[in-house]
Amino acid sequence: MADLREDPYPDVYIGGGFSDPTDLSGPACCSDPARPRPTGPPPAGPGPTADPPHAPARQEPDRPTREPDRPGRLLRRCGPVLRTGWTTSAVAAGAALLMVGHPLVPNRPGNIGSLLETLLPWTGLVVPALLLTALLRRSVPAVIAALLLGAVWIGVFGPLFLGGESDTKPNLTVVTHNVGATNPDPTATARTLLAADPDLVALEEITDDALPAYREVLDRRLPHSVHIGTVALWSRYPLAESRRVTIDPGWSRSLRARVQAPDGPLAVYVVHLPSVRVGAAGFTIGRRDAALTALDRMLDHERQKKVLLLGDLNGATTDRRLAPLMSRLTSVEDEAGSGFGFSWPAAFPIARVDHILVRDVTPTDAWTLPATGSDHRPVAAALRT
Repeated sequence: MADLREDPYPDVYIGGGFSDPTDLSGPACCSDPARPRPTGPPPAGPGPTADPPHAPARQEPDRPTREPDRPGRLLRRCGPVLRTGWTTSAVAAGAALLMVGHPLVPNRPGNIGSLLETLLPWTGLVVPALLLTALLRRSVPAVIAALLLGAVWIGVFGPLFLGGESDTKPNLTVVTHNVGATNPDPTATARTLLAADPDLVALEEITDDALPAYREVLDRRLPHSVHIGTVALWSRYPLAESRRVTIDPGWSRSLRARVQAPDGPLAVYVVHLPSVRVGAAGFTIGRRDAALTALDRMLDHERQKKVLLLGDLNGATTDRRLAPLMSRLTSVEDEAGSGFGFSWPAAFPIARVDHILVRDVTPTDAWTLPATGSDHRPVAAALRT
């Protein structure tokens, strides 16, 4: 006898056929996701969709079990993290090669090697930039590469920060300053220089109009002086002789004087080498280099044992073109300073182009003085002659 009770799961008519809603694989279930899935057994009784009594019970398909993490599976998951940052790592490797292999960078075209060496300490700015990029990308290799680059930079330039005052007692303090032809206040500039209590003061780019102002201040403390062209020297000690040094024909901006220093005579050179420019043609240094060659020859013929060179060389000691000069003299900043001693431009120095170099003289300290009305900063040193 037929069951007259209402079928709780009526057949659903779908485009020409009937479908059992309890069949989860059928289209009715998939087409209406809001319909709750039946939890009990299918209804008994005759019907076109009922399972026959002898049919085996339906079984839910086995759900896939989660495979335990294994080294290979973990590597596949972390692969994108490990792969990202290879570009950052390559940039770090290239920067490290530039730091230690800059002499191999060709100087043509445009004297690019000399320009790189003038600004070489600033390659350190790549380190925080690469490290930040590596952290943002969560790349372990890139972080390691950035840290290694930082270690290379410290290895190359770190010793410059280990200088400072020596146990040797100095007996001579010297100052050199490119005062700038357009300096609006020569008097204040001269007073800034005297604050270092110097025994020698060398000035470059001094004009005839500004000379009286410098003399008025400096002559009171440093009574011996010589002025030739655009350079001048004031000394606490007598000048035995002085003359013009011709290393740049057509210009009068170099001199040599013999100073009667506390421990014997000292040959003092005040030098202002030709300017350099960075433009479309590159780093123009030809005229400066020609003057450097002439200066090298002059130093080779210098008979005085103790030599002091003060001035604006328009180049850093790391510049390969200054290598012949640096083989003859020692930079007091490199020997006894603490830091880079950048002197130009005064507002935000990026390079040390103003130098104090010595031969057979012991540097005990080197430092940079406060900015004046010039576009250069003065540099000073304490020496034992």
